[in-house]
Amino acid sequence: MADTVREIERKYETDATGAGRLPDLTRVDRVATVVERDPETLDALYYDTADQRLAADGITLRRRTGGPDAGWHLKLPAALPGVTGSVRDEIRAPLADAPPPDLTALARSRTRGAALVPLVRLRTRRTVHELRDAAGAPLAEVAVDDVVAQRRHPEGATGRAHWQEIEVELAPGSGTGQELLDEVEEVLAEAGIRPAAAPSKLARALAETAPAGAARPAGEDAGRTGGRRGRTAGEVVLRYVRAQVRAIVELDPAARRDLPDAVHQMRVATRRLRSAFRSYGRVLDRAATDPLGAELKWLAAELGVGRDQEVLADRLTAALAEVPRTLRLGPVSARLRTWSVRHRAGARERLLDALDGPRYLTLLDDLHALLGAPPLRGPAARPAPRVVAGAVRKDYRRLAHRIEVALDTPAGPARDEALHSARKAAKRTRYAAEAARPALGRPAAKFTRRTKQVQQLLGDHQDSVVARAALRELATQARRAGESGFTFGLLYGREEARAAHRERELPALWAEVSRRRHRDALRV
Repeated sequence: MADTVREIERKYETDATGAGRLPDLTRVDRVATVVERDPETLDALYYDTADQRLAADGITLRRRTGGPDAGWHLKLPAALPGVTGSVRDEIRAPLADAPPPDLTALARSRTRGAALVPLVRLRTRRTVHELRDAAGAPLAEVAVDDVVAQRRHPEGATGRAHWQEIEVELAPGSGTGQELLDEVEEVLAEAGIRPAAAPSKLARALAETAPAGAARPAGEDAGRTGGRRGRTAGEVVLRYVRAQVRAIVELDPAARRDLPDAVHQMRVATRRLRSAFRSYGRVLDRAATDPLGAELKWLAAELGVGRDQEVLADRLTAALAEVPRTLRLGPVSARLRTWSVRHRAGARERLLDALDGPRYLTLLDDLHALLGAPPLRGPAARPAPRVVAGAVRKDYRRLAHRIEVALDTPAGPARDEALHSARKAAKRTRYAAEAARPALGRPAAKFTRRTKQVQQLLGDHQDSVVARAALRELATQARRAGESGFTFGLLYGREEARAAHRERELPALWAEVSRRRHRDALRV
């Protein structure tokens, strides 16, 4: 995999008369010296699809020569709470003639198989001023850039723009540096240097070299209607659907990079989307959404191959850690590790194969097409509150029935299955209420929280069912190897007791969640 650098920077505009003349930046607290480097020339060719799908999402892919980091660079937006300015992960690969596969794979959820072509060439004369503290350690770099942009077209280069700008980028290892960036900005502002209107050089170049009458870059937000709360059922449901599609697309690169929790969150988005299609069948035609739901189910399963095993192994490892050493008979820790490694083998390779395969790209294309031309039914045009409240109440009735069936079923495998069925209904009800929040406000938010409590209790019960099956397997393997199965049996008994406790908790929790006043709050 290519190298990754976290980039935290702010951009500023200047004019020709002010270019290259920075104010005294030693006025900034902690900045003791400013070291000016020799100017360097950077030559970058930016690639995108013909309809600019990467630019629409604030992503850049370039091949750049000159400077200390010559090579291919893919810049992906990165969320960093509390940080003002541009935060991006720059993934780097060595120079080559064509875009490197490692980088194009990370852009695949946006490009969806469309060809990457050179769109803009930027030639930059850069002078870097390094801000250092009293010990000589670098704090940030202030780059003064003189930029010439040239638009590329199939018939040849055309469209030019020229401007000056300033970038302030934190040095690696300096943390988020918000206070430092704020102080630098104050000094620049006093010199008449203002924050840039464009978020990146590429964005400015595309805007200033665009042919007359050119359409804006294509994006998933095309076709968005309605205000913040939405006026019709169609607007409210599509807002939720659009958010889940956006989450899948945005989490794809993070899942490929195996970033923490990315695979799990991408799986959650697929489940939310599939649930919305099923809950809001009066709004979106299920003849169109059911095939997508089947593909989303497949994708969720692929995302869950490694994730489920990881969660299970963590649960068993934590449980084993609570067992006194005197009760750990035999090589139980080693057997658990071996079992976990064997069950997780190949999971990541399988996931990457799925994300690189045609089935996944077809799903992304189909979701994009659905957002472009939603299969709305008649109720979609009606006021949102009544329609979405009716959908939530319908899902709630399904949940109530399954809870009643589970509570009436004798303890054992049949009850376990009934409780698992109720858990899935609770999740669907929760997601339906979650989608309804823009139309129903606080009542839907409270209903979502209460339903989540039921889902979590039932989820822990189901996790115990799965854990007990794994412990039976481990105990059997230990016995066949001539080892003691006592410790695995002990853990099995603890899991059995934990599940029984959850079953005893359920009636009281359900009695509270299903109180009539809670249900009536969703009536419109």
